[in-house]
Formats: sequence, C-alpha cells, structure tokens
Amino acid sequence: MTSINKEDALRWLYGLSVHGIKLGLINITELLKRVGNPQNSFRSIHVAGTDGKGSTCAMIDSVLRESGIRTGLYTSPHLIDFNERIAVSGRNVSDDELCALMDGMIPVVDDMQREGMQCTFFEVTTAIAFLHFARMKVEYAVVEVGMGGRFDATNLILPEVSVITNISLEHTAYLGDTVEKIAFEKAGIIKEKVPVITVNKGGPLEVIRTVASSKGSELIAIDDVSVISLEEDGVKMEYKGKTYVIGLPGDYQALNAAMAIEALERISCSGRVREYIADGLKDVKWPGRMQRMGGLPIILDVTHTSAGSEVLVRNIQKIYGKVVVVFGVLDDKDIDGIARNLSKIASKMIVTLPDSERATPLKRVSDVVKKYIDIVFQANDVGKAIEKAMEVRGDEMVLVTGSLFMAGDSLKWLRRTSVGS
Repeated sequence: MTSINKEDALRWLYGLSVHGIKLGLINITELLKRVGNPQNSFRSIHVAGTDGKGSTCAMIDSVLRESGIRTGLYTSPHLIDFNERIAVSGRNVSDDELCALMDGMIPVVDDMQREGMQCTFFEVTTAIAFLHFARMKVEYAVVEVGMGGRFDATNLILPEVSVITNISLEHTAYLGDTVEKIAFEKAGIIKEKVPVITVNKGGPLEVIRTVASSKGSELIAIDDVSVISLEEDGVKMEYKGKTYVIGLPGDYQALNAAMAIEALERISCSGRVREYIADGLKDVKWPGRMQRMGGLPIILDVTHTSAGSEVLVRNIQKIYGKVVVVFGVLDDKDIDGIARNLSKIASKMIVTLPDSERATPLKRVSDVVKKYIDIVFQANDVGKAIEKAMEVRGDEMVLVTGSLFMAGDSLKWLRRTSVGS
C-alpha cells in the first residue's frame, strides 16, 4: 500500500510547474543519483527534434516489442492522462505503480528543495519514468527529449543510438531564434562515438555534422525515401530497395520510418529485430497524427508549428481536399504562419480555446485567421467548436489541429458525447 493517491500525487507534481522550465543537468543528475541512477539499468535510444519525435519513438518501440523485447517508452506531453507518458511493453504505467513511484520520489525531491535544489516537473517526471523502467526490468527504453536536448533532463542516458528528427523554429526563447541555433541544442544529445540518425538538411544538418564529427560519432543523413502511395490509414514507402507499409498516415511518416529503420540497424541486438521491422512499422499506433476520430468525419492532428502545418496541409489536400478546420493554439506559437498554411485547405474555420493557461485569446486568433479565411466562427471550448464544425461542414471532413491540448480536448469530447457513441 502507498500513502498517497493519484490525485494528490499529481497535484504535488504539477505544483512543481510553478518553478517553470529550467534547462540544465545539475538537479536531474543529483535526483537520479539519489534514487540509484536507474538510467544505467537499461539500454536506450534517444530521440530529439521538432517534428516527428513521438511518431519515430512509437515506430522504434513497436518494432522492438514485435521482436519480443521488453521496452520502455517515455514521451511527452500526454493527450488525456498523465500515465500515457510512461509505458512498458505497450502498457501505460498503472495508477498503483505511479503512486508507488511517487511515494518514494516525493521525500527525495523535498529533501533536495530544503538543500536549495528545486527540481522541475519534467525533471521529476523523467526520474519517475527511468525508475519505473528499472523496476520493470526494461531491456530497451525509447526516450523522447522534452525540449532542446543539450540541457534536457533526459540527457543523462547513454544511448546506443541518437535520432534527430526534422528541426524547425520552436521554443525560441529557450533554444535560439534560428534553426541552426536550435539544431545546436538538439545535437546536444549526441554522445561520444554513438551513431546519430537525422533527416535534416541545409544549415541544421551542417550543425549536426559538426557536432557528430567532434564526438567521433557516425552520422547517417537520410534523403532517399520514396513514397509509393498515401492512404487515409497509412503510407506505403520504399527505402533502400525494400517496401514498407507504415500504420500512420502522412507522407512525412516515411522519413520518420527511415530514421527508425536506421536506428534499429545500429543497436546491439539489430540481428534480433531486423526481421520484425516491417511488421512493427505496419502495426504502429500513435494518436493525434492525422487520426480519424471514432469513425466520425473528423481528423485529429497535433501539429503546432508553421513547418508542421505546411506538411499537414499537403497531406490533407492529397487525401481529403477542402475541410472545415477547428483551430486553437498556444500563445508562443507562430499563429500567422500556421493560419496562412491552413487557409489553403479551410473552407471555414472555427477558432477556439484549448484547455491551457497558455491558450491564445479568441480575438487575437480570429484577427489573424480573418486575414486569410472569409468564414470564421468562434467557440469558447473545443467540444463546442467541433459541434459547430459538424453543423456547418456539409459533406466535408473536419480537421482539428493547432495544439496537443486541442487533441486531448477532442478525445475527451469524444468520450463524453453521445455523437461518439
């Protein structure tokens, strides 16, 4: 029995958010040391980047599980439930397991605070994930970077391979105001003589190449992926003479799959997993990526950057044509760039507020959107926005996008509404 319930545990954990984001490795190093350095008990694959981190992690995890390997998967943020962030062999950490982990973690964090070391929400969550993986005797952990890479709390692992997905402008207040500066932060996950896989080109690739060279690390830069066909429920691709079917829609998933393939070819048990790559990629599941909601005429996508929305628009055009867009965004995003891209596929747009303190006010979003789209409605929450979209869509699909919070709110709406039953 634990002395804390999940509600109280998460209240304490989220309370650490008042300390904001602190990039650095001093506190997480000490915290992990005090709980026994669990990150040293499993092998790992480390994934950084701007777009496609979660999908790439999910693909690698899917292949490893297909081959019978006991995996840990650490991603962020979650869509509905905190437990989604930490999974072992495809099963999210249970409430009882989470409470047991928190029961031991809270006094350690409190002791550190009394000594002048204030841990953040993400540092503690990372330590909990690593401790869970150690207790569950995970063989391989697939670990997604939270922000940046160089000073991210996850950067205490020594992976067998590092992956850097597509880089675009994000978190510029923390990571820098150019893609090259951001690439430098992301490249901070590269370790001595540990191979690194990337799909980046141009300036970001040169930054990654320089860092990899300084570390004596092999660099695999992918640029020869061919998309054969694009469907509502996945994509068929060819890579190095082999054909694969990816269980996630979007042509960009082909590049993510290629990175997953190259990463899996460079881990110490590559011979064990190689024959399962095709099946793992075909069976992969990852919510919020051009996802059809419960058989409804609704597509859910977590895209929240200008570059990501450009790719999303290209794929929506190919598969669906014009759509009604439900759009909400956080206040640190490129609203103008995203809205401009979405206007190419939006017959109408319903502007709304994702459930976050950082949600951009309706008027501000509406003012930007109206520069590009003639028919714009407003709704105070995502559920009402979806219902309005369903009302005005005619025979068009509805696309919900702009934020991970939008995706989470949409899935909650689907759970509670009679429309989704």
